[in-house]
Amino acid sequence: MKNKKELLRLKRHRSIRLNMSGSNERPRLIIHRSIRTLSAQAIDDTENKILFSLSMQNKSVKQKITNTQNVKAAELFAQVFAQQLKEKGINKIIFDRAGYLYHGRIKAFADGLRKAGVEF
Repeated sequence: MKNKKELLRLKRHRSIRLNMSGSNERPRLIIHRSIRTLSAQAIDDTENKILFSLSMQNKSVKQKITNTQNVKAAELFAQVFAQQLKEKGINKIIFDRAGYLYHGRIKAFADGLRKAGVEF
């Protein structure tokens, strides 16, 4: 059985997801936060396809980040993610925080994306 906090987060995520949907021109960027790392995916909901995904466990990201559990690491991860999104031709996204509260690493990730020039 999942703990109460996780169930409340999933409930928030369901209610948030009712009002947002990604397309090929403006995909939905969903972020997942674990205790140690972050991972993110750009999803086209019209075709139910994952356009691009990246995790802090990826070799290119691991070289730049030593400690993955802090706000600075989330910002660096966002810059790497934004750079690879732009290479794929994606400049605008819909940010889906997946029911996580908008503070800490989630906020740092969003701010890092904005600094790198991704619009949402």
